[in-house]
Amino acid sequence: MITLTAKDVLPEDGAKGALAGRIWLPHAKGPAVVAVREDGVFDVTAQFPTVTALCEEENPAGALAAVKGERIADLESIAANTPPQHRLRDKPWLLAPIDLQVLKAAGVTFAVSMLERVIEERARGNPAAADAIRNEIVRLVGDDLSRLKPGSQEAMRLKQVLIEQQAWSQYLEVGIGPDAEVFTKAPVLSSVGTGMDAGLHPKSTWNNPEPEVVLAVSSGGRIVGATLGNDVNLRDFEGRSALLLSKAKDNNASCAVGPLLRLFDQSFSLDDVRNMEVGLTVRGQDGFVLEGHSSISRISRDPTDLVAQTIGPVHQYPDGFALFLGTMFAPVKDRDAPGQGFTHKRDDIVTIAAPQLGKLVNRMRASDECEPWTFGISALMKNLAERRVLQS
Repeated sequence: MITLTAKDVLPEDGAKGALAGRIWLPHAKGPAVVAVREDGVFDVTAQFPTVTALCEEENPAGALAAVKGERIADLESIAANTPPQHRLRDKPWLLAPIDLQVLKAAGVTFAVSMLERVIEERARGNPAAADAIRNEIVRLVGDDLSRLKPGSQEAMRLKQVLIEQQAWSQYLEVGIGPDAEVFTKAPVLSSVGTGMDAGLHPKSTWNNPEPEVVLAVSSGGRIVGATLGNDVNLRDFEGRSALLLSKAKDNNASCAVGPLLRLFDQSFSLDDVRNMEVGLTVRGQDGFVLEGHSSISRISRDPTDLVAQTIGPVHQYPDGFALFLGTMFAPVKDRDAPGQGFTHKRDDIVTIAAPQLGKLVNRMRASDECEPWTFGISALMKNLAERRVLQS
């Protein structure tokens, strides 16, 4: 079972940054937008009914700091009450720190994950075939393409060589070609927060976590903050066919985001994101431990490029969007038999951490075992209207 503390939720510098979040308020029968400060968690819903509304401010961090709000409780008690296994339903608990933003994700933005996608495609969802294919792909293209700029003349020359070698792939196309892969990860409001169970399709036998940084972007395309995410992935489904992306990516509780949204201010900027180290730990009930890290500095496309390819005259998001930046970490460590690679088992505890953003902790379960998602956009609007916190 997960035990969550305030230390898990907060960045290493504590509550010194501009930290926004969402909690479930039992007495209101709905969510509250909160400011997390050194002296507690404060309800700012009267001023910002949604996190989206906060992100639309000219200076979201300054706007959050300027609102006093009503103190709800200390972060320690709210964090402790968040995991569903021992939750008191009459006490508040943490939710994912985004709401009306569209959940978007960029794929194949790191060389390592790009190679693993090619391997998935060639293995057709069979982990036993992955090792041999991995060796073949590395022989052809090498294992470090991080210095290759997507869309450059060098990248196009490599593309031609691979075509001649009959080794070209749709994943290499978005990895080193001019156009980024950006897809819709999950429905609005469907993401789970830290401490929650995260979902895997019950028919999947080869899957993995994807630790990522998630940007909060306003309707005008302005990046206003960041949090952590787990873009849970089913390697067998997507490996069989890229057209199964929706089943590989979008299942109940398969999008985890949190713990808090850190808004950009004097203590935290986009440059901090560019240089961020994201750690991953998976602990299984079988004693298995997997550890790794992902350095955003090795990303093939700058975050501003990915945002620019997501929003503009062709694609608009009037409520903004949250963008997963992609992961460089694709776990290949054998868990059971040699050559079988990694896959999740029931009750794995996944921790994704970054010093500036805290820890996103989730227990892995089959999607149909996770808490059903029932509180959607209509329920949110009705609840906020009944509480009379919607602003004209």
